[in-house]
Amino acid sequence: MTARLEKLAGARVVVTGGAGLVGSRLTALLRGVEADVTVLDRMDAYPESTHEMFGAHQSGTDLVVGDVRDREAVRRVLAGAEYLVHAAAFADVAACTRRPDIAFAANVEGTEVVLEEAATAGVRRMVFVSSAAVYGNGTSPTDGIQCFSEEQAPHPLSVYANSKLWAEHQTRLLLAGTGTDYAILRYFSVYGDPQVPKPGSHSWMVAWLAMHARVGLPMHLNGGGVQVRDLVHVDDIAAATALALVEDGVVGETVNVGTGIPTSVREVGELIAPHFPGSRFVTTPRPADDPLGGYAATDRLRELLRWTPEITVREGVERYVRWLNATPAAVPGWLTEQA
Repeated sequence: MTARLEKLAGARVVVTGGAGLVGSRLTALLRGVEADVTVLDRMDAYPESTHEMFGAHQSGTDLVVGDVRDREAVRRVLAGAEYLVHAAAFADVAACTRRPDIAFAANVEGTEVVLEEAATAGVRRMVFVSSAAVYGNGTSPTDGIQCFSEEQAPHPLSVYANSKLWAEHQTRLLLAGTGTDYAILRYFSVYGDPQVPKPGSHSWMVAWLAMHARVGLPMHLNGGGVQVRDLVHVDDIAAATALALVEDGVVGETVNVGTGIPTSVREVGELIAPHFPGSRFVTTPRPADDPLGGYAATDRLRELLRWTPEITVREGVERYVRWLNATPAAVPGWLTEQA
């Protein structure tokens, strides 16, 4: 992989939303192959202490604090850029449901500005970060666990998913024929240190369960924890995204980024529990709108990126627990207060 990424050495790469968990890991990887990286980020999605853990202020990256809806700011950072990863988004599903106006502004208006300016600036290639949320419950929601393929029709069930699907379509419409190549990546369930859960959100299963166990709170299993997710470590997510900048086969394509392995909520809890003696589970009713979930079809990932994820869920959970035990201050105050 490193050899393939060497073609980015000296190239100007812009990462919107590059100060978040995925973005910061991606920029570190790009700096490692000597790319000239510029990050555009509002820096308000997390507390400052969390951004420090992400490494958003590390040397070697030009950090520009700004909004993707600000056309002048976007135009300035894209001047002379050869590559672009558009990861900036209002990315919390529950928060998007509570505030669809913010979701629209960030994920729709902001993406439109980025697409227009990328084409005008003559960016060589743009990678758009989408989500497996566009699949919703899949095509057969009553059949239980499903394998989600890029060929099947999307069925977004949330404001967040709907905004991502719109942005996918708009990427294809606006960049086709402009000279700016594009690739669309649908991330499945991203996890890994230093992920910190946000209040009012129940995404990020590994972080939620591990931090609850760490502070002595029970790990809640809705419906017994039978729901599954395709958990992909953030290091693997960053690797796939970087490869999408250089692999020719992915141009114009939509690709799942997942492991192809379903992991249940209970399985994750059972991996975490031995690290925290006395930890316990509480079974709660499964909400009617809580999907049983699914996992990624990975044929396109293997074929077009010539790569597969390397970090197993067991290894990734152990990494997270080691980091959490070494960084107890990472547990947010609102969670400690609950304990």
